[in-house]
Amino acid sequence: MFQDTRPAALDASGGEDPWAPFRISHPQECADVLRRLRDGPVPVILNGPDGSALTTTLWAIDEAHGRISFSAHPGPLALDRLVEANEAVAVAYMESVKLQFDLQDLMLVRGAQASTLQCAWPASIYRFQRRNTFRVRTPVRNGPAARFRHPSIPEMELSLRVLDVSIGGCALWFPHDLPPLQAGTQLGEVTIELDAETRFGVGLSLQHMTALGHGDTGVRVGCEWHKLGGSAERVLQRWIDQTQKRRRLLALD
Repeated sequence: MFQDTRPAALDASGGEDPWAPFRISHPQECADVLRRLRDGPVPVILNGPDGSALTTTLWAIDEAHGRISFSAHPGPLALDRLVEANEAVAVAYMESVKLQFDLQDLMLVRGAQASTLQCAWPASIYRFQRRNTFRVRTPVRNGPAARFRHPSIPEMELSLRVLDVSIGGCALWFPHDLPPLQAGTQLGEVTIELDAETRFGVGLSLQHMTALGHGDTGVRVGCEWHKLGGSAERVLQRWIDQTQKRRRLLALD
């Protein structure tokens, strides 16, 4: 129903608002969600009206002045397009919940040490529970990897970092210095190594590419599992469950 990094269409049809049960409008509740995004820090995808997208993080919230600020690294074309459009839709994940909220009055503020993308405080935030399962963000160091041959250059073997994983698919980090991949490509033989003891073979369908911001030199490749066998699905589900349990225990310490 809702793609991972694309905003859901929330146009109301008829007299009754079908999205009201998913909407947070109380200022204190909105502030609490924004603080959790900031403190994560949780990756946030800013989607422009022209289809451009930029991955960033929430850097600061200013309740007194009704403004929020995202980390920004001047240079990406997507950032320029967002500022020019002066509006965007933010999408983020906190475990199994997809968050979505509109942004208005975008302004790039350049500082001596860093730049930020400021905008008006969102009037409301939507929360959508994923039907699929938990999406697990993976560690940067010694995290899962996807190994396969480049579809256009079979002699080139690739090993890409897995940014996050769910029972429905995964996201890969693809460096800019490699021959590009195309959305819609089907990969028939991919080895997913979740850790030193856990791996499985699967096919991948490349769904969409999202430029990463604040200095990253790569793109986020959203993928869907293709022909995920029963044994591989059980291995994946067990790894996701164990990862969730470990994180809950750490949160209690």
